[in-house]
Amino acid sequence: MRNDKQNGIDATDKAILGLLQHNGDMPVAEIAEQVGLTVTPCWRRIQKLEEKGIISKRVALLQARQLGLTMTVFVQVKAGRHDGKWLASFAKHAASFDEVVECYRMSGEYDYLLKVLVTDMDCFDHFYKRLVNGLEFSDVTSSFAMEQIKYTTSVPLNHL
Repeated sequence: MRNDKQNGIDATDKAILGLLQHNGDMPVAEIAEQVGLTVTPCWRRIQKLEEKGIISKRVALLQARQLGLTMTVFVQVKAGRHDGKWLASFAKHAASFDEVVECYRMSGEYDYLLKVLVTDMDCFDHFYKRLVNGLEFSDVTSSFAMEQIKYTTSVPLNHL
């Protein structure tokens, strides 16, 4: 765990980050008021957080279900080979699919975990066939989410 001096985050920066990750459109004047700063120093702090890469971007979060993406599938992949060429090929291949919203290289029994959003089983089947086409896999298994219990894009800040 890093302390405040190591990461350069003080209580005011932490408060700014908390506000922005809950509402990226919040006006700087409102943020400044809530954290006890005037607008210019608040804006400078936000710019520094962006320069450091702590704030990587501000986006609109879309509701997948409202857009017809009602099926969430977690796909676990065992590598066909464990060499740099295969790993790079798979990473590029997995990242090329719009349906893949998250992709992780894992420790443990499976080498990769993909989070996939699709409209229905036919759409998933089409995705799956494209995923396994052209690459050698040791194993691929899929689990279908039945219910989303928690979802957040907020990063915990209580350790700061």
